[in-house]
Amino acid sequence: ETLIAKKLAREINLLDLLKRPEVNYASIQQLADVGPGLMDPKAAEQVEIQIKYAGYIERQQLEVERIQKNEQAPLSLELDYSLVCGLSTEIVQKLSTVKPTTLGQASRISGVTPAAISLLLVHLKKGSLKPEKCT
Repeated sequence: ETLIAKKLAREINLLDLLKRPEVNYASIQQLADVGPGLMDPKAAEQVEIQIKYAGYIERQQLEVERIQKNEQAPLSLELDYSLVCGLSTEIVQKLSTVKPTTLGQASRISGVTPAAISLLLVHLKKGSLKPEKCT
């Protein structure tokens, strides 16, 4: 039985090999010239998971950092939410009533959607204080 279904077109290191869905830690340990592996199967499983999902985990971490950065973005108490293009009347009413001081507070108001928070963020980055022409 072979480790991988397709012949490798180039040399590949063991980390990259383990990223392939058809390859697991145990199968790599069966290759010649591979040093001693982890004896604890749970530790080996964790290594495999971390390697296979590293790209996804990194993207999620970047998303978390972006959200945390925007969490503290200040909202003016004088902000006229009706000037923000795309917000529903219901969300404008909720934001105008609660008057959140940060984007994070706004995101925790019942009924305020992630899409509405994105619209607010775009509005804040534009620095719009006057009515916009919504298209």
